[in-house]
Parts: sequence; C-alpha cells; structure tokens
Amino acid sequence: MALNEFSLIKQYFADATQKRQDVIVDIGDDCAVLCCPEDSDIAISIDTLVSGIHFFADVDPFTLGHKSLAVGLSDLAAMGATPAWFTLALTLPELDENWLSAFAEGMTALASQHNIQLVGGDTTKGPLTISIQVHGLVKKGTQLRRSQAKLSDKIYVSGTLGDAGAALQKRLSSWQPSELTEQDWLFLNKRLEQPSPRLAISQKILPFTHAAIDISDGLLADLGHILETSGKGARINLDAIPLSSSLQKIDRQQALKFALSSGDDYELCFTVAADQVAAVEALNLDIQQIGEIIDEQTIVLLDEDGKPSILDITSKGYDHFA
Repeated sequence: MALNEFSLIKQYFADATQKRQDVIVDIGDDCAVLCCPEDSDIAISIDTLVSGIHFFADVDPFTLGHKSLAVGLSDLAAMGATPAWFTLALTLPELDENWLSAFAEGMTALASQHNIQLVGGDTTKGPLTISIQVHGLVKKGTQLRRSQAKLSDKIYVSGTLGDAGAALQKRLSSWQPSELTEQDWLFLNKRLEQPSPRLAISQKILPFTHAAIDISDGLLADLGHILETSGKGARINLDAIPLSSSLQKIDRQQALKFALSSGDDYELCFTVAADQVAAVEALNLDIQQIGEIIDEQTIVLLDEDGKPSILDITSKGYDHFA
C-alpha cells in the first residue's frame, strides 16, 4: 500500500522512541497529554532546519535525523534541563521510504540515548524542512540562564571549538589545507553533521554555574548574548581556546577564527564563580577555562603574552538576515 500522511506517521514515528511513564496521551490524538512533576518546571525550545541553509541537500539522512534532534537537546543542556518529550514537524518534497527510514533511525537513536519521547507533530509537502520542539524538566529554581554572569566569574567551554566551521568551509569553498588527512576530514565532518549535546556535562556543572549558553552561532556571538543580558564584558585568553588535534595542524590564526566565529559546535559556554573553580575542575570533565567576566561591556581578546590580540575577526557569528 502506498504511503500517505497518516501511514507515514504510523510506520516511521508513532512507536519510534521509547515510552515514558509521564506521557498520558501521545501520537494518534489531537494533542499529547503530559504529566509534569510537581517539583519541576518545563524548559521548551524549538529549532527549524531548512535544506540549503542548515544542511546540504545531499546530507546522509541518518546524520540529519541525529542533528535535527541534537540542536534542541543542546538548548536543554544550556538551561540545565533533562530531556523529556519532543514534537516533530516534517515537510517533505516527496515520499522516499529509504530516506524516511534512515532519518527516523538517526533521530530515534539519539532520542534513546537521552530518554526523550516523540509525542506528536505534523507532516506536510514542500521544501525539505525539519522543525523539532523539545521539552525538558528542570528542578524549580535551578535553571541556568544567560543573564546571571557575575563579575570575576571564570568562563569555561566544553569540548573543542571550530571543528564544524572548518568542515563547513571545506564544503563551501576550495579550502583544503594539505596538513589535514582523510581521517581529519572525517572527524571534522562528523562534528558538523552529528554534534553531541552536552547534557551530561550540564547536569554535573549545574550546582556551580551562574550563566550558560550553547555555542550554535560561534563563541563570540553566543558569549556576547551572556554579556549583553548580564551587563558585563569578558577577557578571553586565545591561548586557552581548546582546539582539536585536527585543527591544531592548520595555521593557528585560521583555527582560532573558526573557533571564535563559526557556528554548529553545540558545545557549552558557561561561567563559574572564582571560589567554585576547584570544585568544577575536580569533576574531571571535558571543559576548559578560557577567560573571565569583567565590568567593561566589551570582549577583550588576549594573545599568548597577555596583550590585546590583533587577530582580525570579520564575523562574530552566523546571522540569517545579515
């Protein structure tokens, strides 16, 4: 029997993710009905990915399914929330069962890792577009916010920065430095197409963190959101910016430009009170201190000698309408 809108949902999505006890009504009714614990608030975020803007038309549908959910899970991590439920609105140019099967597999594999259930959504015909709304639970009064950075807080980031930007630049242009091997490109491309939301790190740093954001548009742009809403500035030590072994092979100035201004890293940037630094670093997480919060509302980049850097950053992050 040929697929239609309703058989598509039933075949690929209705039972794709594991069931949670706090879901009273899920796919198959007009609305999902969910039960929220009395001691928790709900954190909600929505992201839309558009073919040709957020991903290449020829991307592997498995990795696209993964990334479509990962970007929302990264938002939950930035708020200190644990994943609970999500909805999916999928616009397809045509019904391709092989594509749908791989997309659903990539999405549900990541959903299973983080115990988040698909509880509803919609399917329509048109240019390939994926919108996912995630819902997470956060204990009352413990959510992380951008606006809570304090003077003298230390600034941390998770993982390494700039990998996704380097992979994107290769796809968009002829840039292909000879220092990078095929294995390097495989690593960088995976960082672009299958980012890892830092939910485990988020839960561990939660008691010690003042402000947080996920790095989706570039470190300078996203840290800038923390600084703007907190009324503060930052000093960043360029020598402390964490770079992957692959990016360490290329020109350092170019690598730093990727790390500071390219998006799609989906790492965390967060601030910690100076007297909590020892406690945070005792957790032995994949994090790196890169600077501190200052009163003057600007970002000062310092070179390896502690002097203001002359690094030329022409872009401070991705802007859809710039």
